Amino acid sequence: MAEHKVEADQSQALEALLDPAAYPHPVDRVERVITHISQVFLAGEFAYKVKRAVSLGFVDFSTLMRRRFYCEEELRLNRRLARPLYLDVVPITRLEDRVQIAGAGDVIDYAVRMRRFPQESLLSARKLDGQLIDRLAERVAQFHLSLTPAPPDSPYGEPDAVLAPMLDNFGPLRRALVGDAEPQDLLLQLTRLERWTHNRFRRLRGQLEARRREGAIRECHGDMHRGNIVVIDGEPLIFDCIEFNASLRWIDTISEIAFLTMDLAEAGEQALARRFLNRYLEVTGDHGGLAVLRFYQVYRALVRAKVCAIQLSQQAEAGGDQAGPRAAIGHYLALARTCSGRHRPQLFITHGLSGSGKTGLGHLLREHLPIIQLRSDIERKRLFGVPEQHRPQAHQSQQLYSAQATERTYRRLLELADNLLGSGFSVLVDATFLRRDQRAPFLALAQQRRCPYRILVPEAPIAVLRERVRARYADGQDASDADIDVLELQLARAEPLTAEERRFALFLDTEHPLQIESVLARIVGKECNQTHSE
Repeated sequence: MAEHKVEADQSQALEALLDPAAYPHPVDRVERVITHISQVFLAGEFAYKVKRAVSLGFVDFSTLMRRRFYCEEELRLNRRLARPLYLDVVPITRLEDRVQIAGAGDVIDYAVRMRRFPQESLLSARKLDGQLIDRLAERVAQFHLSLTPAPPDSPYGEPDAVLAPMLDNFGPLRRALVGDAEPQDLLLQLTRLERWTHNRFRRLRGQLEARRREGAIRECHGDMHRGNIVVIDGEPLIFDCIEFNASLRWIDTISEIAFLTMDLAEAGEQALARRFLNRYLEVTGDHGGLAVLRFYQVYRALVRAKVCAIQLSQQAEAGGDQAGPRAAIGHYLALARTCSGRHRPQLFITHGLSGSGKTGLGHLLREHLPIIQLRSDIERKRLFGVPEQHRPQAHQSQQLYSAQATERTYRRLLELADNLLGSGFSVLVDATFLRRDQRAPFLALAQQRRCPYRILVPEAPIAVLRERVRARYADGQDASDADIDVLELQLARAEPLTAEERRFALFLDTEHPLQIESVLARIVGKECNQTHSE
């Protein structure tokens, strides 16, 4: 009861901030946005975010000092990814009956002052495109790479600490659904998801611990979804991170990716979710995180459902409309169920000369199929610590493209493909695969994994290949370092597919832009797509 009174007193005082005269700058009108843990006042050029005096278990803003501390934390943490938006922390004061921002009198609360932006600039409100998603993936990847791993003796990332907030989702959801007029189906889904969470945790416990030891636990954003990303001058800024609970912020970086990809898929942008994931992996090389990706995606969908359950309870107490939050709970439970599913993984490799369109084909397919593209150009450079788009000097090229380096690169691609297939992900290995001894281990892997296997063979006239290679090399914006001399050497040394290999081959004319529907139909409809002999 005391907590309710504190929040009621705070809410009554904050009503004064709806008056434009409460601000030390010109304001025509004030708009207010209320969430389950904050009130945001949109006033003139600025937004003032005030923490509600609530204590919900995972967050405690019940005292003035706590609210001040977390305002300062919010400023510190959000300046990492959205410095232009976050300005300062300001006091809310009261002198007699007058409440103001940074006025005279006693300090009664605090607010984070932010630069206001148009709501249509939010990712959740605007049309998305591939180039923007690429920039976002690169920004998030570089952010994660810049973070310091949690100290080995910290509790963050310990398997039991990972499981605890996952299990915390189920209580509020079950309480919200019990008493509902039609709760049975949703309660059944919730029970199945709780059982799935326990079972997956038992299977993944060792991998979760390995992720912690390997430095995957870092001080992340914690709440990265479309509604917390704004595009300013063409660049994505990620704001409103979790400042109120360190254990929800010091997390596996792949948990952060799970939230954003889940959120994109929930919005019907599955192709862009796949594009984001692939580009993020190309930059970070964190393919090992895919083993726990779906585990975290289910968790993130259930977090969304729990927030809706909290809103449902608040609406019930206030006598408001409960239909929206109740429907949203069902929506996110269904999404969690989808994320918990698995598909039969497939292995694709390419076979083609430089400039034949292997990478473009991969980029096209990875937006329409649930596959991870492994580019030999990127993985080769990663092995030798060379930046993706760095053009090596002559002495570097001798090492980078030696026979030993090429052999090492194909071994690494095989290892990655094996791990990804084992984690339930389809793989497209994007390399020239000009020699039979390079291709044979991948067919053997598909046979061992008993998964469908295809060789994608993009083809174009030699004159077209030469033109493309010259243009790409001159542009210098791609990971490939192949020039015209490399192409001529490939022409002389390429070993054609054997009769056995041709059983798995799909030849694609890439002289002109590919029609994705036709390519997908041929992939799905290809008869000889199994790895066993008929």
